[in-house]
Amino acid sequence: MARPADLKATAGPAAIASSRFAAKPDLLDAIAAWQSWLTSERRSSPHTIAAYGRDLALFLDFLGQHQGGLPGLSMLETLSTADFRAWLARRSGDDLKRSSSARAMSVLRGFFRFLDRRDLVKNAALASVRSPKIPKSVPKALTVEEADDALELAATLGSRPWENKRNLAIFMLLYGGGLRIGEALSLSRRAAPVKPGAITITGKGNKARMVPVLPAVAEAVSDYIEACPHELTQDGPLFVGTRGKVLNPRQVQGQMAQLRALLGLDEHATPHALRHSFATHLLGGGADLRAIQELLGHASLSTTQRYTAVDSARLLAVYDKAHPRAKN
Repeated sequence: MARPADLKATAGPAAIASSRFAAKPDLLDAIAAWQSWLTSERRSSPHTIAAYGRDLALFLDFLGQHQGGLPGLSMLETLSTADFRAWLARRSGDDLKRSSSARAMSVLRGFFRFLDRRDLVKNAALASVRSPKIPKSVPKALTVEEADDALELAATLGSRPWENKRNLAIFMLLYGGGLRIGEALSLSRRAAPVKPGAITITGKGNKARMVPVLPAVAEAVSDYIEACPHELTQDGPLFVGTRGKVLNPRQVQGQMAQLRALLGLDEHATPHALRHSFATHLLGGGADLRAIQELLGHASLSTTQRYTAVDSARLLAVYDKAHPRAKN
């Protein structure tokens, strides 16, 4: 039976192989079919499938101990509500975060729905088990001044001028266009936004969206391309590292960590915080929530509505500071 420590060691794409699961052959075949479906039909990334695989493997590991046998399709069909709750209780006892358990529950629900559609397992017990409640997190955004300071310093921080221009171009795309770091680094030279206007970005779930390109963003990207000492082929990566290979996100995160230390920013000031700042500052400037949803590529408006809490918090802070009665 695979143990959690063993599963951590197989955290890469290889972890999604059905042979990693301790289960009977019929269940292993079902898992392989599920993973194939996630890849071909849902177009899930290898990273996502690996994460789903780890969650499912840990659940099967629990079942093997809880039920006293190797899990198979017949075992899944006989599971009761109490069994699923016992699994959640085990996770809680292991001090796993509620957000992690809620994600694992989502994975299980998806897997059991797949089994049901394939007429492999019919079990309604999971539907009556509530997922752990997760406190709603409010996105952490920089102030306008902090964002301006970060962009200004990003252009001077590195040891090579072309790398400074590259870092500034990336941060401008995150803050000026609301891109995710992965979306910025996946841009090809051909798709480089070198002129003001708009570009098409393919985000999560292969969902395409239009993103405006501000003149300052186009200028930063153009300056980087002109200064880059490496040959940037049309279909190759736009942003490259010292050796001319595609830039690793960790390098961008490292640059932001330096900015954080030099500017005295909170630990929430990550590259992704620039995307949060993009949305928050748009909302504060009067932008429509639906428009912000489209710009960010959120599938659900409820995700975008988190930014109203940020803006409300800012307004309340201004009120508490400025209104005479607030000080009584």
